[in-house]
Order: sequence, then C-alpha cells, then structure tokens
Amino acid sequence: MYHFNDNHCPVSPKVFNAISTVDVDTILSSSDAELRPVLSCLVRMSLIAPMDQSQASVVLQVLSRIELVNSIVALLSIDFHSLEQDVKKEQQLKLKTGGSSTESILISNLTSGPALEFERSDPTRKLRLVLSELMCLMAKDDLQDKSQRPSELFDHKVYLNEVCDVLAIALAELPALLQPKDVCEALLCVKYGPDIICHIVANQTDSYLDVVHHLLENGGGLDDEVEEDSARQDALLLLARMCPAQALGIRARCVDQGVMPGLAILLSLEHAKTEDSDLVEFITGLLLGGTNQNKSWISQYLRSSQKRSSAPLDLLRHELTQHVAHIINECPERSLPGHLVLESTNLLKLFSALRGIAGLKFCDDEVNLLVELITRHPPPTPAGVKLVSLGLCMLIAFNSLVSTPGLEKQALDWIRTLVHEEKYFQSASACGGSFGEMLLLIAINFHAGQLNAIGDLVSTTMGFKITVRTNNLTRMKQMFTNDIFPESVVAGHAVRVPVTRNLSGDLTGFLPVHCMHQLLKSRVFSKHKVSIKSWIYEQICCAASPLHPVLPALIEAYVHSILIPPSHRNVGMDQLNEPLTEQEIRRVFSKVIIDRVPDMDDPCSTPVMPHATSRRRLSAAAAKSGGRRRESGLFSPPKYQDRLKHERTPEDELCTQICLLYYILLYEDLRLTNMKSLATTGKKVLKYSSDLLAELPVKFLLSEAESRQDRLEGMFSSLLRLCVTQFPHLCLVEDWIGSEGKPTSLKKCSLKSRLTPRMLKKCLENAEKCPAKAVFVLQQMQSLSGSACWELVDPFISSIQSIARGQVARQVQELYRMVWMQLNAVYPRKLWLFTVNNLNPQESVAACDLNQEELSLDPLSVLRCDPAVFRSGSILSIVLYMLKACLAASRTRLNQHLQEQPTAEVGQTPDMEKEELKNALVLTQESAAIQILLECCVQRESDLSPSQRDKESLGDKSLLSNLQEVQSLVCSYLHQAFITDPNLAKLVHFQGYPTELLQVTVKGVPSMHICLDFAPELLSQPSLEKQIFAIDLISHLSLEYPVPRSLSTARLAVNSISTLLSVLDAVAREELILSSLQPLHRICIAFPPLMEDVISLLLQAGQMCLNSSTLSGYTAPSYSTAVLPPRPPSSSPHNSTDLDKEMDRLHVSQDPVCALIVQTFRNIIHSTVLSKSIFA
Repeated sequence: MYHFNDNHCPVSPKVFNAISTVDVDTILSSSDAELRPVLSCLVRMSLIAPMDQSQASVVLQVLSRIELVNSIVALLSIDFHSLEQDVKKEQQLKLKTGGSSTESILISNLTSGPALEFERSDPTRKLRLVLSELMCLMAKDDLQDKSQRPSELFDHKVYLNEVCDVLAIALAELPALLQPKDVCEALLCVKYGPDIICHIVANQTDSYLDVVHHLLENGGGLDDEVEEDSARQDALLLLARMCPAQALGIRARCVDQGVMPGLAILLSLEHAKTEDSDLVEFITGLLLGGTNQNKSWISQYLRSSQKRSSAPLDLLRHELTQHVAHIINECPERSLPGHLVLESTNLLKLFSALRGIAGLKFCDDEVNLLVELITRHPPPTPAGVKLVSLGLCMLIAFNSLVSTPGLEKQALDWIRTLVHEEKYFQSASACGGSFGEMLLLIAINFHAGQLNAIGDLVSTTMGFKITVRTNNLTRMKQMFTNDIFPESVVAGHAVRVPVTRNLSGDLTGFLPVHCMHQLLKSRVFSKHKVSIKSWIYEQICCAASPLHPVLPALIEAYVHSILIPPSHRNVGMDQLNEPLTEQEIRRVFSKVIIDRVPDMDDPCSTPVMPHATSRRRLSAAAAKSGGRRRESGLFSPPKYQDRLKHERTPEDELCTQICLLYYILLYEDLRLTNMKSLATTGKKVLKYSSDLLAELPVKFLLSEAESRQDRLEGMFSSLLRLCVTQFPHLCLVEDWIGSEGKPTSLKKCSLKSRLTPRMLKKCLENAEKCPAKAVFVLQQMQSLSGSACWELVDPFISSIQSIARGQVARQVQELYRMVWMQLNAVYPRKLWLFTVNNLNPQESVAACDLNQEELSLDPLSVLRCDPAVFRSGSILSIVLYMLKACLAASRTRLNQHLQEQPTAEVGQTPDMEKEELKNALVLTQESAAIQILLECCVQRESDLSPSQRDKESLGDKSLLSNLQEVQSLVCSYLHQAFITDPNLAKLVHFQGYPTELLQVTVKGVPSMHICLDFAPELLSQPSLEKQIFAIDLISHLSLEYPVPRSLSTARLAVNSISTLLSVLDAVAREELILSSLQPLHRICIAFPPLMEDVISLLLQAGQMCLNSSTLSGYTAPSYSTAVLPPRPPSSSPHNSTDLDKEMDRLHVSQDPVCALIVQTFRNIIHSTVLSKSIFA
C-alpha cells in the first residue's frame, strides 16, 4: 500500500494532460523519464499518418532521442490477426478451467519461468507471455476471486515498464477482446497493479472516466478492510493524482454512490494541500448537512476505523490537529482575532460532530488543543457570541474536555470571565438570541434538575441530536449552581431582563422567555418573593405573529404559579404570584382589530405582517430605546428593547389578544378546578367579573385562531377546550357547521351611499309595504365590515318585531336572519341581549330590559316574545339559536356556582345533593322551554279565521305553510335536545302536552323512538290523563316504528285498557273509551294480529255502555245481535258494500258512545281485513 505523504505518481500530471490534449509543446519540453510511461502511445501516434504533419514531426523529434522506441516499434510489427484468434481460444480455455490450468494456447514449451522466458523472448513471444498471464488473472476475476495472487511476470519491478508497454499495445491493437476497465479490475490483485493501471490509462486517456467509474462501482462501503479494497483505493488515488482536475469529481461520486469513504477523505486531504482547501467544510457537511444515508456512511466508517489502524483517519486527525495548533499560535495573549472566529467555529463544529455522531474519542493532544481554543476570547461580535456558545456546549457535552483538574480550572475561570464581561451580552446576535440567555438558562435547568433539558439545549446549539449522559454532568452542575449562578442570583438577574419586543416564532436562539419559563416551572420567583407579573404582562403585550412556541407554556406556568402552591407544606400567600388586573386586561382589549386583521382564507387579502426575513433585518438595524428598567449584570436593556422596533401590525395585536384570552380562560378553569383546596386554606383569589368576561370577543378570537392554526403553535386546541368548558354557548354546533357564522370583518366593498341608522330603521319598519328597499339595505349591511355593521345594530334589532309580521316578504325575513347571523360572529352575547330585550312585548307585565347576568339566570326570557315571532320561521330560528345558547350559558353558570361554593363539611352527601338540585333545575328549565315551544305549535284560531275559510287565497295557504315551518323548526330543536339528554324526553312526556301534537312530534322528531323505553312506565301512572296520553303516544309510535318492540308495547296498552274498563267508574270509563277509539284503530293498522284483542275489547266496552244505559233508564235497542237469526256462511259479506248493508241493519241504541264504538269497528275492518295490502 502506498503512503499518502510520499506523493508517488507513476505518470506525471503534466504529461497526462499533454497526451490528453495533444499538447506537443509540453511533450517536447518533457524529460525522457517523464515520457517513459507514454512511449507506447507516442510510438503509435508516430506510425499513424496524422492530418497535421507539424505535430507528427515534433513527436518524431522526441522519439528520436529515446533508444527504447525501437523495441516498442518491434512490438507493433507482429501479426495481430493471428494473435487475436489465439487470444480468443485462450479466453475460452481459461473460462473452462477457471484459470487454474497450466495449459496455454498462446505459449507452449516453456523451458524456464515466465520472467526469464520474457527476458529471452522476441517481441511476439513477449506479447503472448503477457497476454497468457493476463488471461489467467481475468479468468480468476470473473470467478469473483479478489485475493491478491503472486505473478512472477507482473511482480518484478525490473520488467514493469516493458510489461506496461506490452499491455498498452495489446489493449490498443485488440480493442474487441480487451476492455481497459476489465483489464484494470483484474490487475488489482497483483503487487504493482495500481502502477500498471496508471500506465494503461495514460496510454488510453479516453478510457480514464470509464476505468474510474468501474473501479468505484465495485468498491465497498467501508474500504481498506481487505487487501483488494486497499489496492483499489491506491489505484484510484494514483489516478486522481495523475489528473488533479478529476479529483473532486471522484470524491463527489464516492459520496453519491456511498462507497470508499477512505478514498473520499484522502482526496479531501489531497485537495487541502491547495489554496482552495475545503476539508473542514466537506467532512462537516457529510456529518451535519448531508442526507441520513451519507451521515450513516461516513460515521460508520469512522467508528470502525478507530478499531484498527486506518491511514485515512489518522491523516485526517493529524491535519485537523495541525489546523487547530496553527490558530492557537496566531492568538496573542489568549485573545482570538476576528478573522479567525469563523474558522474556529467551523473547527469546533467538526470536532463536535466527530465526537457526537461518529463516536470519535479525543486523544490527549486533541483535548488540550480544543480546550485552549475554546477558552480563547473572541471579539464582541455575533460570530464571537456564537463561538462562545458552541464552546460552552462542548464543555457540557464532552466530559473528556474537563477530565483533569487543570482543564476543569481552566474552563471554570473562562466561564467566570464571561459572566463578568458585559460585552458578550450587549452585542446583538444575528439569530435573535445570545450567550447570556443560554448561560442563564443552563443555570436554571441545573437548579431545577432538568438535565434532559440541558441536553436538548446543547443539541439545539450544536445543530444535531447528541446524548448527554446525566451522570457526567455532576461536576458541571456544581460549578454552575455553587460557583457561578446561585439561585438567588438567577432570580434577581432574570426579573430585570427586558422583554423581547415583537416576540414571534421567527426569532431563534435562546431568549429571555426561555429563562422565565424554566424559572416559573421551578418556582424560583415564588421562593425568593420576586414579583414577575409586570414582566409577563409586558411580554404578552409584545407578542407577535407567528406565535413563539414557548409563550403558551410560559402563560400556563404563570397561571399555575398564581393559584397552585409549590407544595402542600408551604401554602403561604407569599409563595404565589399576582394575577393580572382587570384594568390591564381591558387595556389590551380596548384595541378594536376586527376590521384590520387580514383573512387567511381570502386570496385577495394581503397580510400587512412583515416577512420573517425583514424582521430579522430590522433586528440588526434597530435603534436605541429609552427603557427605564434597571440594568442587570448579565443583560443589556437596549439589546431587546431595540430589536424589531417597528409599528405593530393588526395581526400582532390579534396574537396578543389571543394569548391574553388563553390566560383568562386558563386562569378561570384552574381557579374553579382548585376551588376546594383554595377554600380550605382561606385564601381569597381574584375572580374576574362577569362584566369583563362578557366584553371579551371570545367567538371572534376563537374563529381567528382556527383559521391561523399554523401561526399559533397549536394554541387553538387548548383554546377550544377551555371555551367549550366555560363558554359552551359560544361553541354551538351551528357555528362550526354553517358558513354563516364566518366573521364578516373581512368582507369589504365600496358603497355608493353611506347607510345611516335612520335610513335602515325606516326601510325595515316599512318592509311590509316596500320590501325592495328593505332587501337593498339588508344587502348593503351584508357587505359592510364587522365594526361598521355593528354600528347599525340598534336600528336593526329594534325593527325585529316589524320583520316578524306575517305579511312581510319571505326574502326580507331570510336576509334579516342572515345579517343577524353575521352580527352574531362579532359580539354574540351583546347581540343576544339586544334581541331578547326588543322581542319582549312592551305591553307585557314582565317587560323590562335584562342584563347579561339576568339572561344567564333566566334563559326562558328568550321565549317571552311577541306571538307573531312563533309564526315566522326565519325569526323563530334566531330565537331557537339564542335559546340553545342561553340554556347552555345557564348550565355553565350553575356549574360554576357549585364549584365556587364548595362544601366545607366532611363527606360527599352535601355535594351530591347540590348536584342533584342543579340537575333538576336544568331539566326544569329545558322542559319548560320545550313545553312553550310545543304550545306554539298548536294551531290557533287566528291561523284559520272564518273570513279566511271563505277565501281560497294565497294568504290562507301561506299561513298553513308558516305553521308547518314552525313545527319543523321546533321538531328539529326537540330532536337535538332529546339526543343530548334522553332524560329530557322522558320528563317532557311524563308532563304531557296536547295530544293533537303527537302526530307532529312522532313524525317530525327522529329520536322519538326512545319513548318506547319508558312508555310502559308512563302507562302505569295512576293518573287517567297520563294513561290516555300514553295510549295515544304508543299508537302513534306503532304506526311510525312497526317493530317487535312496538308490538309488545301496543299489546300492553290494549291489555291496560281492558283492565281499566273493569275498575273505572262510568264517567271515567266513558272518557277512557272515547279517548282510546282512535289509538286502537291506529294499533290495528300497525299490527293486524292485535285486531282480535281489540275487537274483543270493543265488544266489552260496548256491552258496558249498554248496561250503563239500561241502568240509567235508557230504552234498550229494538234489535239485538243476540236475537238475529243466524246467517248461512255462504251469505257472509264479501266486500265493503256488503258490510255497510249489514251494519245498517243493526239498530243500536241512541247512545253516542256505542255509535262511536260501532264506527271504530267499521274503520278497523276497512283498514285491515278488507284492505288489499294489510302490511303496507
């Protein structure tokens, strides 16, 4: 194997380039020794008639001075045609015998060894001897025998040049049989194979790339492990030296194909000898910036090379060590010049990657040199801060750098010097963070025992994942916590750190928010009684879009530090932080941003947020600020107060409001959850007033957070969870499914004339007479922005009763509903309050303006409105929406009331009783609302007046359709209510409602089938009215759901009627019979098998009625079914006409009940027995 530093190359690069480009001047100026490897090529060139005679004369001039030319000319004078035939036969013979046979067609009768025979032979026999030996090598190569084999002819140094001449001529004259790449592959197994390959390629320069690519393709992933791979590496290295212009191309091909990493390193070291050295960048790029495949390829080679003697790795380490030593020698008095900072940073990154990714263990010389380089003092520039940060992380990650007391003392003195030198922390970092924040954050994590967080911090700084063993950080932890940063010092420094202006996700590096987050989690501020409220509030106000990922965690840690004590043993008030005041919160939400936030879904809207790069550009060129916060020994106020100093955009203000909303919701949720533990300690915690919560634009912020999830770091899911818990009335299903709930703050258009409140009110009040104007103004309101539309809310809502009148055009009512939903996306709770107060009839006794608290306590106030509303589908849909929201708000208000009033007694009984009372109150409210809605579904006299019955006009039909629409809306509401709470369906039906609505509810409410669960229980109630209602309900359910379960319930109803007939008095019995006739008819239609039981029940009822009439003095019927002569079977009625004739012959008494029973029997027979399709 060749040594890297011997610079051995069998062919001069100058000669190879001259042969490749036919540079006759260079050939003429070259010495005979330099031209010796390419004499075969030059001789062939001289024997071929060239087009340029001047070049031929120069070549002949060169050859004329070399005596060896005559022997080469003799080699070219043999009969190559016969030789080609013998070579073909020799190839076939070697393939059969596998190269192990001594028989040969090319040579025969060898009296001595190949070397001596070669020396004595003529040119023809020499050529045959070399080809015979080559055929043996190629045959073994085809059999995948890659081991090095002795060859008497090829292993003699004295014959090497002449053998190379013979091979070059043979390849040139027999191109069909001998390919250069195959010959070179076979020659790798001989002693001087790499030299011979260079001679061959030099004489056939056009085969250079083919040979190189072929050798690379057959190379291994981890080279120089076997002898053949070592020879291949040497051959490729000599070829690269022979043509330096192709060296980097060969290296790139090694990387692309993932082969021969040792060769790639050697080629990089060869290139490092030039002025354009890229050794550090190349190895660093493979370990840090390449693909996972390249990273695994180079790191696996470096790991395996440490276990054996590997020349490429040894040479690489030596070169890097010399590089570090050179930098240290240029550093006067332990300071690092500015022009060496970037070079030093790259070297430290490379050594970190070699240790962390490739597992390279530092030797003593490397450790000493690295510590010397790390502890140098760079200038106070961003690059210098980055170098210091990287050096500190290396000291933490690699414990071998501080393994001796001397190295440990040197590192400790260096860190102490950095702490006291403020220039490292006053400089602005290009990445947005500084070494000061990282140093403080490391100290915080050491105090909190968060060693894994320190590992993550080190990995982030170095740019790759590195495993830091926690047991190796013991001494470093003592250095930070005891010698450099005690806990009290950390708290004192951190609270005086200026906030980061326009803190966003575009800022990278270690910022004050990271330090504060860790300090809040470890309760350092509470322990040392340091107030952090002002800093948190100011940082939230400085939040910008996109949201920084640490800010939500910071808010969460701050809220926990306000309400939850650090431990159960120490729950003093001095251990908790202060919450934000209502004045501070109102100050943030006083900025109206509804109309100024760009729409993320609208492609036509252009966000005014500056780009991330422009923000970074602004951070570097920020001006000085006049902050009044007291300076810290670690941080300089102008650094963060000046960063990104520019006008805040509406989206930044939106980000701040969303963060503050998250704080309020999280605070209230945590306060209510821990109310019992807070009550036991007797602490008084701040409760935000209902007026403040009512002023928050929760729905708008939630919808904006949904549309900007990619810029809010996952905060939308947390906001939605808290809103659903505390404001379920703002998270109704309709708000997520319907598109009308979309915020209208983004809909812009230019209006020709400004819409005034007076104009709007006049047009809406005259909507019945002139609907066109009403349509126009409502369409104009749809095109207005959110705040502009809200300015017209007073005249808009005050005209709702005028719009609800039945004579108003349907288009006007529907547009009114759409505009109302549009306003509902801006300030929904205020809108509900305005609407309820305007729907309340002024002539009502209870007419008074409500507030938010009263509306949440009495949600039924929504239904206290003008009767015309219950005949307008569009306005009723608004009322139903508000009713759902107010009922949900009432439930939440009651739950919060229970949580705020925990029971001080021991035991769970009082709490359970409160919960039961609360549930009972909620069910009462919801059932009362349903009863009111059911009552409005009953057809009134005003719906069909006598004057309207005489007119077959469109107005009568519209009234009927309005009632049907109202019934449909109410049924949809009932379905949602019953699905949400099935107990509500049971309660409503146990309370009862008009039986004429049963047909409407059973057909219009898909969830009415759940009534089959409690129908038997309702049937067993002692009240006759409820029993009759249950029978009617079962009959309608049987028609709608003719299933086996309904059959058993219907049979139970029939049996119950039979039982009741025998126990009731005459008056109650008559009421039961009259009320059960129609239900029995429906049951027979649904289940014809029950007809026999029903007929027998009708006979029983008729007999009882006759007996009762007889006892009351009524005359018995003149004809009785008992005295009728029997009719022969053949004369029985066969159709409905015969049945009617026979029934007319029966003269029952004049009792109306008996007549109704007979009529019911007739209806049953017509609907069942005489029906063509019984089970239709």
